[in-house]
Amino acid sequence: MGLQRGQRGKREIKNIEKNKKRTLIFIPAYNHKKTIIPTIKRIPESIFQEASEILVADDASQDNTTEIVKKYIADNKKNKKDKNLKKLKVIKHEKNKGYGGNQKWAYQYAIANDFDIVVMLHGDSQYAPEKLPDLIEPIKNGKADFVFGSRMTGKPLAGGMPLYKFLGNKFLTFLENIVLKTKLSEFHSGYRAYSLSALREIPFHLNSSDFHFDSEIIAQLILAKKKISETPIPTFYGKEKSNVNSIRYGISILGMIVYYILHKTGIKKYYKFDLSNSYNNSLDAVHKSLGK
Repeated sequence: MGLQRGQRGKREIKNIEKNKKRTLIFIPAYNHKKTIIPTIKRIPESIFQEASEILVADDASQDNTTEIVKKYIADNKKNKKDKNLKKLKVIKHEKNKGYGGNQKWAYQYAIANDFDIVVMLHGDSQYAPEKLPDLIEPIKNGKADFVFGSRMTGKPLAGGMPLYKFLGNKFLTFLENIVLKTKLSEFHSGYRAYSLSALREIPFHLNSSDFHFDSEIIAQLILAKKKISETPIPTFYGKEKSNVNSIRYGISILGMIVYYILHKTGIKKYYKFDLSNSYNNSLDAVHKSLGK
């Protein structure tokens, strides 16, 4: 009887492990030597336990961001302090891929390595790591395919968001909501989580390697009729230099809106917005090959 219970218990544990969602925490970094370790240290212990991998992807930084992370891992292993960092890894791209390019690489890596959920947490401490569970939970529970942290549902100006960025965010989001027929509070937060099943169905590899990748992928998810959820997050703007040229970014978003309209009206086809079955049947294989 006791033996049967023991075998049943082992089977239950195996089933739990089998059904557990494999989660990748992706931390894009570029010249973040001052903020990368504070960001990692703020990741909740529960996330370190739950995540399958925490990956810092250094986009060819000109400073010693990668070396700092490697030293932090080595010191932790030697002195057995702070969190258990066995799941923490760091890679450095030989050439700068760009903000969107780094994301494309990471999501293809996630697909190639059979993760179920991928979360992007910036390495500059602008987004609160403490909010990671709020982004992951709706996807784990099947209530969303994509979750982003919204600053605009809170008090972004009080958190240090410059007025011109606040107004620009409001204006661009207003236009995007009209064109995409949505009611999102913003499109421009970089704090986001995706289900890999959703990413496998969209041609995100055709998106820009620049900052407006974030809006393009939301448009693709909307076209694919994926469930989108948002959760409030605090706004924090530190002393780190922003790599975003606001004017260029705004023009790029307006360009994306025009391309989307042209595609939807049939005036001109843009393959990044083409989710027809004939084109997308090979997407998963494409993503996997690019992620290796």
